[in-house]
Amino acid sequence: MSPQDYVQQKAAASGSSFYYAFLFLPKARRAAITAFYAFCREVDDVVDEVTDAGVAHTKLAWWTSEVAQAYAGNPSHPVTQALMPLAADHGIEARHLLAVIEGCQMDLQQTRYLDFPGLQRYCHLVAGVVGEVAANIFGQTQPQTTQYAHTLGLAFQLTNIIRDVGEDALRDRIYLPVNELQQFDVKAHELLKRIHSERFVALMRFQAQRAHALYDQAFALLPDADRHTQKPGLMMASIYRTLLREIEAENFQVLNQRISLTPLRKMWLAWKMQALGRM
Repeated sequence: MSPQDYVQQKAAASGSSFYYAFLFLPKARRAAITAFYAFCREVDDVVDEVTDAGVAHTKLAWWTSEVAQAYAGNPSHPVTQALMPLAADHGIEARHLLAVIEGCQMDLQQTRYLDFPGLQRYCHLVAGVVGEVAANIFGQTQPQTTQYAHTLGLAFQLTNIIRDVGEDALRDRIYLPVNELQQFDVKAHELLKRIHSERFVALMRFQAQRAHALYDQAFALLPDADRHTQKPGLMMASIYRTLLREIEAENFQVLNQRISLTPLRKMWLAWKMQALGRM
């Protein structure tokens, strides 16, 4: 299997909303975002699939070394072999990959966040930096687009956190800030036992309102000159925000089930943005 085939399979197998936006890109940009996304999946899978924390730390340390070797001209993994020939042309720097690894390392070291600023640091690494890289690959021309990409990445990550509260609880992870749990009188043990309550719904409604505000803020930051190049990001935004609204409509029944959109619906939302320019 070639490195290009490997990253294509890795990206497609994830079933992520991101994959549907990639399909509409020109070939070279699609190859770059697919390889970068496959890298993100590889390091994220270390945290999600390796149960021994010591082994996970070792694997992430290997990826840190692999990034250094790759940028020195000696990539050994299929993902970095696919990514390196495209990195310079699309502004993908070693610091971007190392930031994603750092975010995954945080998952191994920290399972609670005291407040939203603390959570934002994590989101910056695992989502904001990813948004920055993606915006460059898509063809960013305006400096302000970087702030748009970081803000949109934060909105995506908060949507993921809302969707995955129950699944994260099974791993003893709570991303919802501790001081906000206290604000709504939701106890950590209630989340870990996946107890749905009116207090939980109020807490989640607060989280959803924050995410919606960030989507609106991101759209306001996007310069008109880059609106066309950033259509893939807007496709993802349409998919993610539709998912958030579905979760709201289901009264935040996220503790004991995973609310998702069908592949056909994701494709429709992506096509609508591509063809009609609206969500």
